[in-house]
Amino acid sequence: MRDELLTIGRFARLCRLSVKQLRHYDDSGLLVPVRVDAGSGYRYYAPEQVRDALTIALLREMDLPLAVIARALAAGPGSRAAILRAERDRLAERISRDRARLELLERLATDGLPGYEVTLGREPERRLAVVRTVCTPAGIGAGFEECAGRLLPALGRTGTAWEPPLWGLYPLDLEERTEIAVGAQTPRGEGVPGLEFEVLPGGLVAETVHVGPYGQLPLAYHALFAAVHERGLRPRAPVREAYLVGPAQAPPGELTTRLVVPVQEATT
Repeated sequence: MRDELLTIGRFARLCRLSVKQLRHYDDSGLLVPVRVDAGSGYRYYAPEQVRDALTIALLREMDLPLAVIARALAAGPGSRAAILRAERDRLAERISRDRARLELLERLATDGLPGYEVTLGREPERRLAVVRTVCTPAGIGAGFEECAGRLLPALGRTGTAWEPPLWGLYPLDLEERTEIAVGAQTPRGEGVPGLEFEVLPGGLVAETVHVGPYGQLPLAYHALFAAVHERGLRPRAPVREAYLVGPAQAPPGELTTRLVVPVQEATT
């Protein structure tokens, strides 16, 4: 039997893995040798393990976590495809997020911190029909689209009139799991199935307007919150975004978003 098995060194060369990696995969239960010498502790692998080892090497090259690789190896073809597609979607989301960061860094490197006019004013009370979801900070864009996709058809089915623009409601601090809401201002609408209603109180707010892609909204928030704290004010939730010019109306460089933060005098 020993002649049929591969030493850890030979197996490592065949699979383009290091001996250290193979030992780590053994310790984690991902790729266990078929035989371990009781006296020396030396590991031996079967030739039929080469395919799994090559698969592990390929997936690790794509930065898939070991736990995901273990599930993929243990799954049947259909389940394995679903696992890999889920990782593909996460990778696509990360690439999109990184692309937005690159564009943000390029704008900062080229133009420095842009100037935003931050003003104080009084916001009227607004009654919104809203739908909510919970998402990660990276998934806010998709979460907004999902909410809008539920909100607008529900308003249309019931003939509930609403006043543009759409509003996004966000907490002050974006946690790993963040509740967001999308709302439309309505004069009425009690008892609309699938909707709830929220009254945003009027009062003192700080606001600014951002023109450009949504991925560059952090620049506007930087200016807005800096101005709030410099003026000795305390921000209050929810942060409100009014989408004055949206993707259906203009290219990314011309999107226009009004950012509104309710504020109050800071107490000492």
